[in-house]
Amino acid sequence: MNYRHAYHAGNFADLMKHGVLVSLLQALSRKSKPWCYYDTHADAGLYDIRTELAAKTGEAEAGIGRLWHAAGHIPEPLIELRRIVSAFNQAEPTEAKPRHYPGSPAIASALARDHDRLIVAERHPEEAALLKQHFHRERRVAVHERDGYEMIQALVPPAERRGLVLMDPPFEREDEFGVLAETCIAAHARWPDGVYALWYPVKDTAAVARFHRRLRQSGMARLLVTELRVGPATAASLTASGMVIVNPPWQSDRTITDLLAFLARVLAPGQGESDVRWLVPE
Repeated sequence: MNYRHAYHAGNFADLMKHGVLVSLLQALSRKSKPWCYYDTHADAGLYDIRTELAAKTGEAEAGIGRLWHAAGHIPEPLIELRRIVSAFNQAEPTEAKPRHYPGSPAIASALARDHDRLIVAERHPEEAALLKQHFHRERRVAVHERDGYEMIQALVPPAERRGLVLMDPPFEREDEFGVLAETCIAAHARWPDGVYALWYPVKDTAAVARFHRRLRQSGMARLLVTELRVGPATAASLTASGMVIVNPPWQSDRTITDLLAFLARVLAPGQGESDVRWLVPE
């Protein structure tokens, strides 16, 4: 994949990833003890989804645009996600769809309490500079211009001993699935109690199967697979994505099942599908 997130911000894969992220951080925050959040591929942090780049794909319109005015029984993590997005669009008319969509580190920062901490990495200088500018007044956030995989190898476990690692690579390299799996396995060996959320595109089903098999054979326990599809498989565009979650907090599987089923109905009526299953059970 040749990936620039500015084209895709606010699309179905973002809503899936960020809905899951919100649910996991909310679960960690149920205890008063602090947590540490790591983001290996943080990118720019905030996106204008009305730009020419975003208009070329229309993905935000089919993603956050549809969730924005969704009605009915909305799962709580998605209500919270809409609240966070709304906070970045206070200058927009109430009835309007959002102009700005936050990235993962901005969403995590919005959920962080005073005693929580964020460590985020972006190796591309332009995006790293934007990220540093976005967080320049935020004492809880440390921005590293470095390879995110290397950062995780160097900086886990955190002093807090509780937290979440989000690995959301762009899948520009041929060996991305392998590097993603091995980085998680190595980090888990040093920090077995951490929560790890590994995002991936569902395009090459054989590669996804090999990825799942490597994680299953690693000896790690409590591996949850979550996937969302909004259309038939196609070589031209991404229509499905997934996340493997290592050590999901208690009852997270139920929360994620509900939110992905809701997204499938709202984002792709009549053809959306979601799947939540244990790769390695509790």
